[in-house]
Parts: sequence; structure tokens; C-alpha cells
Amino acid sequence: MLYPIAISIGDEEHAWGVEVPDIPGCFSAGDDLDDAVAMAREAIEGHFEILAEDGAPIPPASKLGVHVANPQYAGCG
Repeated sequence: MLYPIAISIGDEEHAWGVEVPDIPGCFSAGDDLDDAVAMAREAIEGHFEILAEDGAPIPPASKLGVHVANPQYAGCG
């Protein structure tokens, strides 16, 4: 299952931010795009481990279009 991520583009002074809209509280950052995507994957796995330990359901992944129209993610890549 693939989860869409919102990417805040970094620069020389700021990391690339990533947020997973379908998983509340799931976010991370990396030094470049590849690192940010890898860190998002790691954050998702960590969240799933905690959910499993707590016996909580894993939220379903939504289609990308659901979040593209959301003003909260305007400007994200």
C-alpha cells in the first residue's frame, strides 16, 4: 500500500519536509528529496509499529487527488 506524502522543498539552509496526510502526526525531514522520501518511509513504518502494538487499526491510504485539493498542502510537491 502506498501513501501519498506532502513534500516541502528545502534549500541550502532548510531540510526537505515530508508529511503523510493519511496518518495523523506522521512527518519527517531529510537533507534532499531522496533522503526525505526515505525518512517518510521510516516514519510510516514507525507509526505502523506503534499502532500494531496498541492494537489500533492502520489507516487506509487515500488517492493523491484527495490531498491535492486541500489548501493545507498548497505549495507542496
